Amino acid sequence: MNKLKETKKNVAVVLSGCGVFDGTEIHEAVLTLLAIEEEDANWHCFAPKIDQMHVINHNTGEEDNVGTRNVLSESSRISRGSEKLSELSEYDPEDFDCLIFPGGFGSAKNLSDFAIKGHEATPLDSVSLAVRSTHALGKPIGFICISPACIGAPILGSLGVSLTIGNDPDTASAINACGAAHLDCSVEDIVVDKENKIVSTPAYMLGPGIRQVRTGISKLVAEVLVLAD
Repeated sequence: MNKLKETKKNVAVVLSGCGVFDGTEIHEAVLTLLAIEEEDANWHCFAPKIDQMHVINHNTGEEDNVGTRNVLSESSRISRGSEKLSELSEYDPEDFDCLIFPGGFGSAKNLSDFAIKGHEATPLDSVSLAVRSTHALGKPIGFICISPACIGAPILGSLGVSLTIGNDPDTASAINACGAAHLDCSVEDIVVDKENKIVSTPAYMLGPGIRQVRTGISKLVAEVLVLAD
């Protein structure tokens, strides 16, 4: 990984592939990277080097039996190649000011097994290590869309962290079952747990469009960077 500029804040963004149904939600990822640059900060993406749970034909919504796809390789579609993308196992929280997880079903299928096990989900070891090590250093973490339920609650729920996925009762109950506290939230707003330096926003858990989702994500990125001071 190239050495990042030291004059700006450095943000790590964890991707889970490319495409809402089997990877990272593309709009959420791009809006996150845009918001980081608009805050005059640097970004670098990370993804695990593993096979996706499965491949979805995004035109039909059906599983596509064309073979496997690699999460790291698919994530490079969003990062525009390998220059600003590294394996998640290489993530070192000492090199970054904060950590952000965009959503998409890849969070529930590739970064954890939430899609299968719900509130009993276990995130990947590399995901858990990234979250726990960042939190242990007192650095802020942002969770977008479904990622609070797939990653935030299973890893940090025992601390009683406050999170949001919007207002879906089933997903909210999964967050609460992990010991975290779900708070209802509109798509254009954020939930901030200042004690634990955790910020979350519903994004496409609510929609309805790019403009509204952008507002929430921009607020999340701005707040995460404030908490990084």
